[in-house]
Amino acid sequence: MTGNLFIVSAPSGAGKSTLAAKLLEEDRDIHLSVSYTTRAPRLGEVDGRDYHFVDKARFMGMLERGEFLESAAVHGNHYGTSQAWIRAQHAAGRDVLLEIDWQGAQQVRRIFADTVGIFILPPSIAELERRMRRRGQDSDEVIRRRLAVAADEMSHAAEFEYVIINNDFDEARRDLIAVVRASRLVYSRQLERYPDGFKF
Repeated sequence: MTGNLFIVSAPSGAGKSTLAAKLLEEDRDIHLSVSYTTRAPRLGEVDGRDYHFVDKARFMGMLERGEFLESAAVHGNHYGTSQAWIRAQHAAGRDVLLEIDWQGAQQVRRIFADTVGIFILPPSIAELERRMRRRGQDSDEVIRRRLAVAADEMSHAAEFEYVIINNDFDEARRDLIAVVRASRLVYSRQLERYPDGFKF
């Protein structure tokens, strides 16, 4: 029995990471894929838990050896998902959550066609801008760039099976959990999990 691969994507500021953390907290049967990145750790981030922090030379070496299932350059930093780890979890029947962008999702689907894609959207671009400004971390120029990138990312929402509008956090959290549970109940998954139950 193979595991489910769930991809959660969203523009920056849509609440993807917070929603994913709540899902992992409430559903212990999902394992988070920890990406490799060349960016520096942020305050409170732990190597091996939040990301595998590596320098650019090591990352590029892994890329050249084909060790990544998917990889992308975002805001000048590189990110990648371990192909060996994902394949091992999938083969062992474990469900895995990948927090990656739409480009990474396209790469994963070329290998795992039955991936379940979930895109998180803010209720509007105006609300997304309000959230970015509320953080108080970025200049006006950085916010303008992030909004332009976000608009491009949001244009790929149609490539995903499910879209959750994060207007009310608790409702979005319930929707994400519902998608995961429903995905486990599709006929092919149930047949694989309980073959004896389908011997009529």
